[in-house]
Amino acid sequence: MNIIKTPIDGLLILEPTVHGDDRGYFFESYNMKQLEEKAGYTTPFVQDNQARSIKNVLRGLHYQNYPVPQAKLIRVLEGRIWDVVVDIRKNSKTYKQWYGIELSAENKLQFLIPHGFAHGYAVLSDTSEVFYKCDNFYDKPSEGGIFYNDPELAIDWKIDLSNAIVSEKDQKQPLLKDANNGY
Repeated sequence: MNIIKTPIDGLLILEPTVHGDDRGYFFESYNMKQLEEKAGYTTPFVQDNQARSIKNVLRGLHYQNYPVPQAKLIRVLEGRIWDVVVDIRKNSKTYKQWYGIELSAENKLQFLIPHGFAHGYAVLSDTSEVFYKCDNFYDKPSEGGIFYNDPELAIDWKIDLSNAIVSEKDQKQPLLKDANNGY
């Protein structure tokens, strides 16, 4: 597994070693020991989530506050997404900065998102199947969100937002400046 650092401290891209032959391919999608040795990440994951979506679905931006923050390890099983995170750690030198990466079934990249980031994605393919591990259980009282089209953040979602399919809940999220952010 290759660990790729991003310009935002703590965000990591995991690139698996893929072994392919005429039968197909094999790769280790998660190895806690390698993640600890290569990236210093020691928190175990306790919950897996999976979401299927159609083209132009935009999910996010979501996070969980303390006392039940949630780190995520995201990967795509089918299709392509534009995965985006926003640094919401108020004392971070990259506070309010966003970072995006295309994750796909083809590139097999994974995105490790630690505590202190809001997360969302837009579906680029006809359908997508997104799988992610979480280091804490979902906790409704701790959940938070930011409006996906916050003008201060100016996120490029790689889709035409006039065609975006967004849940009612995500359409009503506050701007970052007004969000309940305990980081």
